[in-house]
Amino acid sequence: MWLFVAFLAVPLIEIALFIQIGGAIGLGWTLVTVVITAIIGTWLVRQQGLSTLNQLRNSFSDLRDPTEPLAHGAMILFSGALLLTPGFFTDSIGFLLLVPGVRAALLDAVRARIQLHTVQSGPAPQQPRRTPGQGEVIEGDYIEVAPEKNDTKRPSGWSDH
Repeated sequence: MWLFVAFLAVPLIEIALFIQIGGAIGLGWTLVTVVITAIIGTWLVRQQGLSTLNQLRNSFSDLRDPTEPLAHGAMILFSGALLLTPGFFTDSIGFLLLVPGVRAALLDAVRARIQLHTVQSGPAPQQPRRTPGQGEVIEGDYIEVAPEKNDTKRPSGWSDH
């Protein structure tokens, strides 16, 4: 239900803001402002996205928990979608998501609402170690086949020679 309300409220808020801001500064300046915020937002999303991607790579290489860089990357991606959507309300939310402190506070709020449950299990069963040379022996017979001699030196058809 809340998703329906969001899809209904956001366009209405955007229309109201376009009317108010367009009436105050004019249609031309309103459109220029929307385009400029999209360009600046795209540049900021690219910069912060690359930085977050480097943090994610470092967390993988250092064997650390990648949850935080992944969450920041998802919020930056969502921010980029909001900044590319024409409108003042979506742009303001998109720019807010580009502030690292706002993302950290949002991530802390989400973490506070999540409950983790762990399941304790017994130790994994030990597999017997095998040393080289041990194991199953497969018996079989073989016949050595001599390659055919081909006197015609034509290409095989697998190459362009």
